Amino acid sequence: MNNTDNGAETVLQVAGLSKVFPVRSGLLGRGGEVVKAVDDISLTVRKGETLGLVGESGCGKSTAGKTIMRLYEPTSGTISLKGQDITHLRGRALRAIRRELQIVFQDPFSSLNPRMTAGQIVGEPLTIHGLARGRQKADRIAELFHRVGLRPDQMRRYPHEFSGGQRQRLAIARALSVEPDLIVADESVSALDVSIQASIINLMMDIQKEHGLSFLFIAHDIAVVEHISDRIAVMYLGRIVEMGPRARIVTAPRHPYTKALLSAVPVPDPNRKPDPFRLKGDVPSPINPPSGCTFHTRCPLAFDRCRIEAPAFREVGPGHFSACHLDIAENAP
Repeated sequence: MNNTDNGAETVLQVAGLSKVFPVRSGLLGRGGEVVKAVDDISLTVRKGETLGLVGESGCGKSTAGKTIMRLYEPTSGTISLKGQDITHLRGRALRAIRRELQIVFQDPFSSLNPRMTAGQIVGEPLTIHGLARGRQKADRIAELFHRVGLRPDQMRRYPHEFSGGQRQRLAIARALSVEPDLIVADESVSALDVSIQASIINLMMDIQKEHGLSFLFIAHDIAVVEHISDRIAVMYLGRIVEMGPRARIVTAPRHPYTKALLSAVPVPDPNRKPDPFRLKGDVPSPINPPSGCTFHTRCPLAFDRCRIEAPAFREVGPGHFSACHLDIAENAP
């Protein structure tokens, strides 16, 4: 894990990013309601750093990653890559920026073309960006296979001939082929067995050290995020509710939702008493989110102010931010 210097170059800067989807209903597809999948989030990722984005399923974290990748068009806000505003790039300009910004998807099977061999899949970005051809291209593909733990003789195989972990290694090799500055890992280990998860995460960390890569690591498992991240951003119902250094988030969470996520992590200790900090109810609909603090309907510490006033996202420690009216470090039960 990198101990990233605060003065390191900023690779990704997202400011006030929102993504709204219209809700269609009826035979004519009419309807005035919208889903605020991503609601005014801001974050930065520095060179050589891993920022973990964590939250329950449906909180908007994958939509945030795909919007940052420009796979979805942002509704509002800005996305900057190494100081260049890429929010509204189109055509060739957007294609050129793809070389610097790559993604590894959750499902390693559906993200790979079943009609292409593994070698063709890894080599396709090299062709698209005009980076290599002929023998140089073949050597580069073989090098990438070796780097991610695959054998060069597997280049002729098709995706269905690989295991889930091998397919994800293949997806990582494809992302690495163009030597990007940032990789968005969107639930990239959640579909894998636990032992395979560890090997893929260790591979990503080794590659990061070698190449100085930056990662936006998206996952719903805060234990996995803790292992790989330098900083962690916690997302709930489209908003970032807490963000800060990994050690601070894990040992001294300042938002009740973060504390609840940490309390839900299983601990192999039969003598451990159940943690009293449990969530109640279900995640509200993003079509009609609660007023005030959107977390108040499930928060065991909620009081009247939470129901009517949205909390400010304020600094509660060095580089540590939280959106809560209470300081749970002092008021938690």
